[in-house]
Amino acid sequence: MTKVPVGDQPPDIEQQIRSMLFTFVKRDNCLILAVTPANQDLANSDALKISKEVDPEGMRTIGVITKLDLMDEGTDARDILENKLLPLRRGYIGVVNRSQKDIDGRKDIKAALSAERKFFLAHPSYRHMADRLGTPYLQRVLNQQLTNHIRDTLPGLRDKLQKQLLTLEKDVEQFKYFRPDDPAIKTKAMLQMIQQLQSDFERTIEGSGSAQINTNELSGGAKINRLFHERFPFEIVKMEIDEKELRREIAFAIRNIHGIRVGLFTPDMAFEAIVKKQIARLKEPSLKCTDLVVNELSNVVRICTDKMSRYPRLREETERIITSYIRNREQMCKEQLILLVECELAYMNTNHEDFIGFANAQQSSDNSNKTHKLGNQVIRKGWMCIHNLGIMKGGSRDYWFVLMSENISWFKDEEEREKKYMLPLDGLKIKDVEQGFMSRRHTFALFNPEGRNVYKDYKQLELSCETQDDVDSWKASFLRAGVYPEKSSDVSNSDESSTESTTSMDPVLERQVETIRNLVDSYMKIVTKSCRDLVPKIIMHLIINNSKDFINGELLAHLYASGDQSQMMEESAEEAVKREEMMRMYQACKEALRIIGDVSMATVTTPVPPPVKNDWLASSLDNPRLSPPSPGGAGRRGVPSNPTPANAASRAPPPPPASGRPAPAIPNRPGPEQGRQPPAPPGRPGGQGLPPPLIPSRPVNLVAAPRMQNRLHFQRN
Repeated sequence: MTKVPVGDQPPDIEQQIRSMLFTFVKRDNCLILAVTPANQDLANSDALKISKEVDPEGMRTIGVITKLDLMDEGTDARDILENKLLPLRRGYIGVVNRSQKDIDGRKDIKAALSAERKFFLAHPSYRHMADRLGTPYLQRVLNQQLTNHIRDTLPGLRDKLQKQLLTLEKDVEQFKYFRPDDPAIKTKAMLQMIQQLQSDFERTIEGSGSAQINTNELSGGAKINRLFHERFPFEIVKMEIDEKELRREIAFAIRNIHGIRVGLFTPDMAFEAIVKKQIARLKEPSLKCTDLVVNELSNVVRICTDKMSRYPRLREETERIITSYIRNREQMCKEQLILLVECELAYMNTNHEDFIGFANAQQSSDNSNKTHKLGNQVIRKGWMCIHNLGIMKGGSRDYWFVLMSENISWFKDEEEREKKYMLPLDGLKIKDVEQGFMSRRHTFALFNPEGRNVYKDYKQLELSCETQDDVDSWKASFLRAGVYPEKSSDVSNSDESSTESTTSMDPVLERQVETIRNLVDSYMKIVTKSCRDLVPKIIMHLIINNSKDFINGELLAHLYASGDQSQMMEESAEEAVKREEMMRMYQACKEALRIIGDVSMATVTTPVPPPVKNDWLASSLDNPRLSPPSPGGAGRRGVPSNPTPANAASRAPPPPPASGRPAPAIPNRPGPEQGRQPPAPPGRPGGQGLPPPLIPSRPVNLVAAPRMQNRLHFQRN
């Protein structure tokens, strides 16, 4: 792991090597060799640090100690190789490789292995475990570990391949005998796709259920249903007549009809003139509803033809034919809607059963503007965001709103336990609010036309939704509650003009204006109700149903007549590459499963070593001050971790004689002075099992002991 770039190496050589290394060691089927030189502090090992990051349980890490022959005189790595110091779950293996001098001298590999064997057998610290050291033993261990690893991972790999094969078989089934140049296959594929298109289009419009239901937003028939019953009525109400402007127009109409004469009776021509003007305004929302429905149908066609992406020319031609037909039907539908409005303008049916008539117009003047409500019933519930609250009072945040016939309340959440506020709807209106900078939400506001505070100290309550469809739906719901949108004439008309028009009327004219006003309101309710009923029916018949019949009956004939079918059914280059890649993946999975099936599972295996206490990795690698002694020091002379028995004092060696300098280390093997010390039990090097003496675990040259004293460290348990 290079740290500093040398020569022409890139400046980020360390990061490049580390990234390349992690691409391998982070895989669960990779064994990690954590190689550390014996003359380097083991606590500073980068290999152990990285292996701990990717393999915290130590299941895949094998420690390797090199350069054992280059350690300082009088030191060894015995405790590390015996897995006592900084233990690993799979332990450490020591090796002695060729030096640079041996490599330059072309020393034979066999001679190097023989020299390595002699080194371990001759060294007093390694001779008892020489059979577990060296390159040949490392080869055997790695071979066994790799065998165990393959044996453990093969079942999971087989299951993964089988699942992938089953997934591919469904897609590959149609490609097994596929020949791109076969005309019979092309004809069959085109028929199947057209049938699928017919089925998908009908399901999307009729809502008969489909495997691919849109769970994110309304689409198809559901979107058109909202346009018919929420958006279209709201558009009609938006163009609803303004009271002040209407009365002014009625007054002028009555005066102009009377002319120079003084009228004693209410002229019916004024009623007819005002009603025709209001009926003519119904064209705009009717035509706008048609445009919205056609746009949604075009989206449905585009979604249904997505499955034809394999044949781009077929998809393009199909979309062109269907879209052209829908546009033609759109023009016919608009002509019929205009004809409907003209029919309403042609004859004023004042004998309609719902028309109040001239006789009852005056008596019903008090009730003409009242909204008919059936109790305080719930109209709609949902989430909206309140925007114009101060930052200290909560800022802009979402609340759960409950709209009722007489008021609107909002709660902290949909459980409706903690009510924040209840706002009466009497006298309120709706208006649109411009979106803020970088805002993606659609905003509208509730306000009082008389300028009163709506909510606490605020003149308006700004509400927002995530989509325009949600805003339109909420506006339609407010419409049902009697909250109408703001009229443009409210802003344009001044109080001065309205005062002039009302104060100049005499009592007779004012009574006539009130009568005509009630008659217009009654008749417009009849016409509006008729339009709300007939416009969706006309659109449904002339556009939607006809388009569905065209796709089911005539689309295939138009495709055959449009050009050469062989060119139309040419496969896209991306689809051909995808098919070939899928077939290659399918064959590779089959071959891999065959190879795995031939692998003999009757191999010799060894159990996984038990876990060891490896918390030293976290502490020593993070805090260098607490790191254990390096193999180059005298770390193996630390105190064993066995607890001290009660009778340890009787078997402990005598204390060293007092002198002016530190006492040298005393060996634990029999010497001239300690001939009566009990020997260590056989098979347990270093006196394991006996009380831990505070002395080294092997003999030390007493002559060299004073010089080594500064390099000896005792490790307490």
